Amino acid sequence: MESLFDAINIRDLLSAQDLSDRNSPLSAPDLRLLIDRVESHSLQIRSQVQSYLASHHDDFASLFSLCNEAVSQTIQVSDDLTGVLRLVSERPADVEVREVVEEMKTKSEELKVKRELLGLVGIIVNLNQRLESVKEALKNGKFQFAAKWLKELKVALRIGDEDDREPLVYGLLRKEWSQCFEEIQEVLVKFMDKAVRFDGDLNQVEVKYHLEVHNLSGIQLQMVLEAMEVVGILEYGLAKVADLMIKYVIIPFINRGQPLSFLDESNQDSAVLKIVPTSDSKLEYLDGELLYSGIVLFIRFIYRSICFQNSSWIRCFGRLTWPRISELIISSFLSKVVPTDASKLPDFQKIIKCTSDFETALKELMFISSDDKDNRLSSFAENVEVHFAFKKKTEILAKARNLLLECDFSIPQEYTRDGSIWKNDETSDLSSSHVVDLLFSSERCLVSKAAKQLMELIHQTLQDVCLSSTRVALEFYNAARDAILLYEVVVPVKLERQLGSFNQVAVLMHNDCLYLSQEILGFAFEYRADFPSSMKEHAVFADLAPRFQLLAEEILQRQVHLVIYNLKEAIDSADGFQNTHQMQQFESAKFSIDQVVFILEKVHIIWEPFLLPSTYRKSMCTVLESVFSRISREILLLDDIAADETLQLQRLIHLMLKSLSSLFESLATGDPNLHEFTAEFLEDLIPSLRKIRKLSELLDMPLKSITASWENKELLSCGFTTMEVEDFIKAIFADSPLRKDCLRRIQNTSF
Repeated sequence: MESLFDAINIRDLLSAQDLSDRNSPLSAPDLRLLIDRVESHSLQIRSQVQSYLASHHDDFASLFSLCNEAVSQTIQVSDDLTGVLRLVSERPADVEVREVVEEMKTKSEELKVKRELLGLVGIIVNLNQRLESVKEALKNGKFQFAAKWLKELKVALRIGDEDDREPLVYGLLRKEWSQCFEEIQEVLVKFMDKAVRFDGDLNQVEVKYHLEVHNLSGIQLQMVLEAMEVVGILEYGLAKVADLMIKYVIIPFINRGQPLSFLDESNQDSAVLKIVPTSDSKLEYLDGELLYSGIVLFIRFIYRSICFQNSSWIRCFGRLTWPRISELIISSFLSKVVPTDASKLPDFQKIIKCTSDFETALKELMFISSDDKDNRLSSFAENVEVHFAFKKKTEILAKARNLLLECDFSIPQEYTRDGSIWKNDETSDLSSSHVVDLLFSSERCLVSKAAKQLMELIHQTLQDVCLSSTRVALEFYNAARDAILLYEVVVPVKLERQLGSFNQVAVLMHNDCLYLSQEILGFAFEYRADFPSSMKEHAVFADLAPRFQLLAEEILQRQVHLVIYNLKEAIDSADGFQNTHQMQQFESAKFSIDQVVFILEKVHIIWEPFLLPSTYRKSMCTVLESVFSRISREILLLDDIAADETLQLQRLIHLMLKSLSSLFESLATGDPNLHEFTAEFLEDLIPSLRKIRKLSELLDMPLKSITASWENKELLSCGFTTMEVEDFIKAIFADSPLRKDCLRRIQNTSF
């Protein structure tokens, strides 16, 4: 049979010559021959298959029978499985088992919850019974038991550690506990109020050991304190007693002008502390011994009579009172006995020793802790140098402030213009109270009394810096700097109104700032070498000097601007100096010139006696330059000037310059290099003066002369421009061939 299934090879069905060429197609006869041979071969295969099946008929029958049995068994198993499934679906045993298991689990959980609830109910009943016991103990005065149970209930009820998931009944129990706590707190505080009584008339404190409140009697003070400690309200219960002790005992004892002492009278039922005057009324708390011994006696009374020698109770009382007692001692005693003179600092050592012994005694009584944080008095006393320096610093600043506030910055009559001879050497003694020498200049200037006294105070402070220890020197150094800065802070505010106007006070303040700046620069040369070595690198004053230099310049420039503004308004009233050939316009222009002269003379009177010659010259030249340049510009802007008008304008200029002759002479005062006062000197100081003088000449100068003056650069040297000369010629001279020629020559001139 295997040969039947072999592959049929077409080549075997054709003749050999037909396959000689692989690429040539088969012919029709070949194809018919091929088909016939394939059909013949197919019939042969079919015959062989039938023969094979016939010979193996029994084998195939056995095989088909076996397959039929397998199919029958499969159907039977399927029917059996279907029956089982039908049986299971009709009677679900597993569901019943599951339901029984779940029911058992539910019952077990319910039983567990009920047991827990039963236990919780038992706990709640127990807590409630204990709360009722607390209330009953309070009614019967058994405060110790009530306090103990209340403390235990606080833990059981988790007071302060509440949980939102807790049963509601816990909130009710906590409310009951709070009510009990408030009740016991109120009762115990009432007993404390009854126990300690203050009598202001008799100046005494009485402590009762056996107490009675309402229906409760025979209650002992010690039992009350023990109950407060257990409950945790000891500090609260003693707070009022501590406040009253401070008010009625400590404050009168410390603040009393004459020393007092305490008288302790005790028995089994009570203890009394009386405040009595000392036998010697002349004694004072000079070294602190009497003061400290009295306070120790008071603390011992508290320790024995109120705290019953219990260390935790006296410590609690100390925490409530010691901060205030120490502050009172510092403010009312120690700070007042701090020496005001460095030579007395060694005498303060006795007070330091007494203070240290006092705190040691308090530590032995356990009134204060052994930590350094409670050594408030010793720390203050041992730092006496710092307190001394701080006290001196406060005094220095207070004195500096008073100097500046009390000074009215007025100028004595002898230092006004009539008495200006103070600048001469022969009057130096007379003027020494207001006149100072500038360190970095050969000049002298007038300053206010406040500035001079302030600088004397600062010099004295810096001398103390050189003689003091480092800590004290540092405070003095800061005091000196702060005192200097006080001038910058106080005086400008005090003189704000005067600085907004033109007056002598502003000039005086300018001199003050100039004087202070130069003195500040001199501190380093005068004192730095004698400063404590640790301060030499850090103590500087040079940063302050520029502040006062800038302030001086600011004040001066403000005054200059005020003067220029007033002069501008005066010149504006001349209406541009137009039509001065008319009488009304001439009078108006003349009045304007008179106003200008008046203002300049006022400036002269105020500035010359007080400003340094160089500063006066510079400032006055700035003002005059603005005046002359403005008047020259106004005249040169006139577009039509009549012949009579030129004469009037020239007259006004001559009148102004003549009126200012004394002012011009003052500009040469104080210049050591000037041996002879000349017009050229003034014109070099005030360039516009040369221009206005030349303008006065041009007003009556012929046209050719004006042209010649331009060509020889004379007008150019006086500050005239080509446009100004052309406009001036057009305003004065009528149009003519000569004017055109002169204008052409001026335009063609190149420099």
